[in-house]
Amino acid sequence: MSVPLQTDIHRSMLASVLIGIGLMAGVDEIIFHQLLGWHHFYDLATPKIALFSDGLLHSAELIVLVAGFFMLIDLRGRRALASTAAWAGLFIGLGGFQLFDGIVDHKVLRLHQIRYGIDNLLTYDLVWNASGAALLLIGLLLGRPRAGGRPG
Repeated sequence: MSVPLQTDIHRSMLASVLIGIGLMAGVDEIIFHQLLGWHHFYDLATPKIALFSDGLLHSAELIVLVAGFFMLIDLRGRRALASTAAWAGLFIGLGGFQLFDGIVDHKVLRLHQIRYGIDNLLTYDLVWNASGAALLLIGLLLGRPRAGGRPG
């Protein structure tokens, strides 16, 4: 077992950002696409294409999760995991995915809306994006440098 010269802050954060992205994509996919059936990743085509787009999202989510966990395991094995940076990265990934989905996927590209058949979509958009912003802010606060230039 080797002892590293120092923890790897950047790689710790990157691994956890990937895990956060994958986790939030999974939560979105499972809860909003499958359990509630509010939308699919791409709703502007046939139901078959919409379901296929969900499969692509799910595949990408799993690839990102596996990559993040392999990086995390490697860091722990080398004793190079910076835990505060990892927690910051997790929240940055969670919130970053949520905001990207809410702004880019929902509004810019119009791939889908949060929910169809409702009178006040704005409320859903605000809650969706505010929750993403809150998660992102937690990550940024955890990751901000303190004395000595290290996060946390």
